Parts: sequence; structure tokens; C-alpha cells
Amino acid sequence: MNVNLYDFELPEQLIAQTPLLDRTASRLLTLNKDSGEINHQTFPDIIDFLNPGDTLILNDTRVLPARLFGTKEDTGAKAEVLLLKNVEGDKWEALVKPGKKLKAGSVIVFGEELKAIIEEEGEMGARTLTFTYDGIFQEILDRLGEMPLPPYIKETLDDRERYQTVYAKHEGSAAAPTAGLHFTDELLDQIRAKGVNVAFITLHVGLGTFRPMSVDVVEDHVMHEEYYSLSQETADLINQTKANGHRVFAVGTTSCRTLETVGSKFENGILQASSGWTSIFIYPGYSFKVIDGMLTNFHLPKSTLVMLVSALAGREHIMQAYEEAIQEQYRFFSFGDAMLIY
Repeated sequence: MNVNLYDFELPEQLIAQTPLLDRTASRLLTLNKDSGEINHQTFPDIIDFLNPGDTLILNDTRVLPARLFGTKEDTGAKAEVLLLKNVEGDKWEALVKPGKKLKAGSVIVFGEELKAIIEEEGEMGARTLTFTYDGIFQEILDRLGEMPLPPYIKETLDDRERYQTVYAKHEGSAAAPTAGLHFTDELLDQIRAKGVNVAFITLHVGLGTFRPMSVDVVEDHVMHEEYYSLSQETADLINQTKANGHRVFAVGTTSCRTLETVGSKFENGILQASSGWTSIFIYPGYSFKVIDGMLTNFHLPKSTLVMLVSALAGREHIMQAYEEAIQEQYRFFSFGDAMLIY
């Protein structure tokens, strides 16, 4: 299957550069995955598409202030580090710029309190670093680090909490699970009051978010591993929801990938608590095991995320929805509008 099947023309002015003042003020395109019917709503209307007994699964990962700016110790040249994954202790997997200048053995300094030694070189700017410092690493990172906004966002973010969901809890992501940015505590309370279950999983978003597909054939792409965790409490709730004939909605592709990873581990369909690393790649032809619907933002052309939503709703339905979203001037990507596939 050719990657170009998932390409489309996106006017640059539709790429949202800043979050809306009100998280729930986004628009909501609703797509019936069976009929292809499209409707245009506002985000709070999501409650009308959820029934008592349905379950909404959200990713409670918290984004690290993972972008660090420093200098090479020997030359004073500027260097940028984007933390992706804590390997163990003070050793991290990261992306670095400029990659050609930062070889194994290079030392990067960040002010007077933090240094990084490059231990290993990977592909496309990936490095393994070991940090040395005095004090508590997390506190230093909070002071020196910046939010790792995607490269297509050129504006600065005044309030770093706007790149966190209101329910963000477990720190470890290099990017936000952006479908969840639309929720407020008040809206979640209204959803619960309707009799809809709200539960959480954790998936720490990693390298795959920042790395474009570099192959022409979809099946040749290899996803990067990301850490996930699903509790027994959430597993029990999903099992009960399914047994009672209700639906499970994933909030975001990260929640979807976590649920489908766990679903593939238990062939009888009864989920149990699970954690580990997932590199699941969902594209058309995939048979979903857990989710019935999904809330998601609008994604980049030719991305694995467009392929994932096409697996759920069908490529033709997704491409039609995207065409209509562009015509209707929806806002795209991380700070953009949302789509509910049901």
C-alpha cells in the first residue's frame, strides 16, 4: 500500500499556532464510521454522542519540559537536546541538533548546573546521553527545560500548562496526547453525570511523534517503541462495558494504541492489567479488538496517525472528512479542532 494514498493538500494557514482561550471552544467534526455521514458541531456536543454505559478512555501522561538549549563544552557552539525516553537512571534517549556536530564523546553544558555526555549515536539525530548535575534532575529540568512543541508550531507558548491535559498525571512524554486538550474538568463531570464511564491509561509519547515516515510502502514502516500501562481497574471497566453491550471510546491515537496493544495480548477478549513497550502500527486492514470509536485531532498528511484513523473509519471516509474539514476551515494539528469517529 503506497504512502501517497494518505496525502492531501493542507493550506498552511489552517495549522493552529496557539491554543484557544477556552479548551472546549474547538469545533467538532463527527464521522459515522459505517455510513460516512459527517456533521459539524462544537466540542461540548460530544456528550450527545456518548450513551450511558459507554466508556471514555483518556491518556493521563504528563509532558516533560523536554527541550534543552545548551552549548558544546569544547567549542561553545549552540546545541539543542530533546529528551525522548529515560533509559535508566541518568541515561536518556534524545534527539540532538545539530546532529552532524554532536558525536559520541561530545559534552553539552546547560548553564552551570547540568551537563550531558553523548554515549551512543543512533539514526536521524538520535543519541543516548548521560547527565551529570548537582541536586534533583526533575527540578533542574523544570527550570531549564521548555515544552517540546511540534516543529510546525512557530509561536511561543505563554502558559506551558496549555500543552498538558487537565488530567495529566504521570510524567514521561515528549509530546502531549493532544485529543485530550479539549476537555475541562467541568465537561468531564457532565459526561460522568450522564452515566458515561471515564477511565485512564498511560502511554508516554516518544520518538514516533517527531519522526516522519521515510518509506514509500506503508507496510515497510517501523514504529518506535513507547511505554504504556493499563491498570486492572481500567481493564475491569472495559470488560464490563463490552459485556453489557456498550461502547469503548479512545481519546486520542495514544489511548487507541494502548488499548489495542493490550487487546492483542488476551485472545479471549478479557483484558487484564498490562504494562510494557508497544510499537503497534495500525493501518487499514487491521481488525480492532477493543475500541468502538475514537476522539482525535486532525493529523499531518502521509502520517501514521492518518493511517490509524483510516483503519477505523475507512480511507475514503477519512479523506472525505479531511476534505470537508479543509473546506470548512477547521484548525489542524496539536492545538486544532477535533473529530469524533463513532
